[in-house]
Amino acid sequence: MFKAMLIKEFILVLRDKHALAALFIMPAIFILIMSMALKDSFNSDRALLRYALIDHDNTAASAKVRALLSGAPAMAEHEVEITSPRQKQQALNETLHFVLTMPAGFAAALVQQQEGAPLFQLDIAADVKQEMLVLFKARLAMVIMQLRVDKLQEELAPFLPESARKLTAIDSDLEALVDVRFNAMAAEKKPTSTQQSVPSWIVFGMFFVVIPMSTIFINERKQNTLMRIRAMNISVPVLFAGKIAPYLIINQIQVWLMIAVGIFFVPLLGGEALVLGNSISGLFMVSLGLSLAAIGTSVLIAVLAATVEQATTVGGIVNILLGAIGGIMVPKFVMPPAMQAFANVSPMSWGLEGFLDIFLRGLGVEAVLTESLALAGFGVGLLLVAGVIFKASDGKKT
Repeated sequence: MFKAMLIKEFILVLRDKHALAALFIMPAIFILIMSMALKDSFNSDRALLRYALIDHDNTAASAKVRALLSGAPAMAEHEVEITSPRQKQQALNETLHFVLTMPAGFAAALVQQQEGAPLFQLDIAADVKQEMLVLFKARLAMVIMQLRVDKLQEELAPFLPESARKLTAIDSDLEALVDVRFNAMAAEKKPTSTQQSVPSWIVFGMFFVVIPMSTIFINERKQNTLMRIRAMNISVPVLFAGKIAPYLIINQIQVWLMIAVGIFFVPLLGGEALVLGNSISGLFMVSLGLSLAAIGTSVLIAVLAATVEQATTVGGIVNILLGAIGGIMVPKFVMPPAMQAFANVSPMSWGLEGFLDIFLRGLGVEAVLTESLALAGFGVGLLLVAGVIFKASDGKKT
């Protein structure tokens, strides 16, 4: 009987083309789109800051400022003709983050700066983020320090050549000074948008089992199919097991198909291929826990909803809210601290962190044990509640 229930459930799911699209095509498309859309966000070689430089001093010192600023890979100078305040305002509104003006007399002020007299004028676009301003000002401070060290070295050279030689060795190039390594990744490896987007949309897609599960469950309830199965002395736990087992398998197929999209299809569009990590066992643990959480949510919604329309509407809203809170729509690292803490109420956040531990941080079973058990406990708890409600309503009918 149990085998017949499984076959029946698989046949009904395979006939529902809309549900199959939500389970497999939607997350695959999201993975492709988001991996490409966020590709530049994880590219450390691209320019983050766009600026123009107005040089009224036209000295060797001002020319060196231009050279040192352009040496930073995170900054890109734009050749924009700015001869009036209106042109400056237009450039800042349309393309530039900053306009740096070096006034006449900059070279002299560099060595004899008077108190209250700034070396530069910096005009900033209204939509510049605080961290971008800090980055630009830090680079500017480094340039000034380098120019002053160079000037000191020139003055010391005739009298203290050894000290001047040591000053010459001072290098302000951050690329040469700092060896950057990302946590749990090989020296030459960097995080990619694919490593971030594949886990997110796997989690989101798995919760969409609510559509086929609730549709089939409610239709069977209306057609008295569930009542007839119960009349054959099939207990509620066995009835639920017959519905849970197929979706556990479907969720695992989802996980591996989405991983295949990340490994094989994203590179075809110019993105970075997904790297699996070091723990297949950990991956199974997280996906199984997440599957139970998604199925538990779906069964509870199916039991509570009176119609298919109610179930799919409520299920869609619940999924979107859990995804928005849990860092699926917007990565948690861009959220403020209070919102990051609130994200932990969403089971999608637990699953996402588990997958990121495997894909991004290269961790193993021990690292994902807590998330996997929490997800499994959450799912089993919802299934128990759904079972109690279903048995109570079933008892009233009989």
